[in-house]
Amino acid sequence: MKITVIGSISTDIVVEATVAPAVGETIQGDQLSFSFGGKGANQAVAVARLGVETEMIGSVGNDVFGNQLIENLEKNLIKTEAVKQVEQSSGTAIIQLIQGDNSIIYIPGANNELTINDIENAKNTLQESQLVIIQNEVKAEVVQKTIDLCHELKTPLLYNPAPARPLSDDYIKKVTYLTPNETEFKVLFPNQNMEDVLAKYPNKLVVTLGDEGAAYHNGSEVKLVPSFKVDEVIDTTGAGDCFNGAFAVATVRGLAIDQAIKFANLASSIAIQRFGAQSGNPTLKEIKEHPFYEKAWNFE
Repeated sequence: MKITVIGSISTDIVVEATVAPAVGETIQGDQLSFSFGGKGANQAVAVARLGVETEMIGSVGNDVFGNQLIENLEKNLIKTEAVKQVEQSSGTAIIQLIQGDNSIIYIPGANNELTINDIENAKNTLQESQLVIIQNEVKAEVVQKTIDLCHELKTPLLYNPAPARPLSDDYIKKVTYLTPNETEFKVLFPNQNMEDVLAKYPNKLVVTLGDEGAAYHNGSEVKLVPSFKVDEVIDTTGAGDCFNGAFAVATVRGLAIDQAIKFANLASSIAIQRFGAQSGNPTLKEIKEHPFYEKAWNFE
């Protein structure tokens, strides 16, 4: 059983403060920290920690950050043969963390050096995977090539359209799962009613709704799978990536979509009670020991 993740690999520079500064205002922050990130790498770590063989396809710089990023993936037992190093600075995200909620400025750097040729060269890897995950922190042409190739190979594809950018209906029809949040949904489907769009893509479109949970259409009606309430939110950075990784693992392990969403909600509820986009991701052991874990999920 194998999941391949195509996407960004970056360093997160996190600035914590009590309030966000207004335009032109200087405030004192509480803490500065560096951690591993990138939506692709975050999702790969989420998958690997849940016990599924994971391969990463991406691009980092030939710099100190790039070496550390590859080393971190390997420490998480992620295969990195298809991660290339280029003469471009590694990707970086500047994260403003205000009382647990984040806003992000993303600098792609080396992530923009991933090409359609890299995807074509990974054809065998995609073909032998039970699922492929991709996001939008790589070039649009790379996303489109991945969608087309996975469709050709009949390899299931989870497309997490973050950060948001438009995509034609022809491509949406080819993906197996589409997992926008509310903001990304509005970019993909401007001026459209969410219930109507969910009905158009039953058991494909899963819209994450923050602390409300996630919504999908089961072929008969729209269903809301509620989130798990937590006592304290420490850091929401990477919560969506944790959700996508856990959802991917649950689907390849055979859970129905409603149960896969519930499993992913549980994983992300654990993640937001910890610091770090990757370090917060739970292991399968931690999830199985959680009081809300369901034995019917039957994870080995």
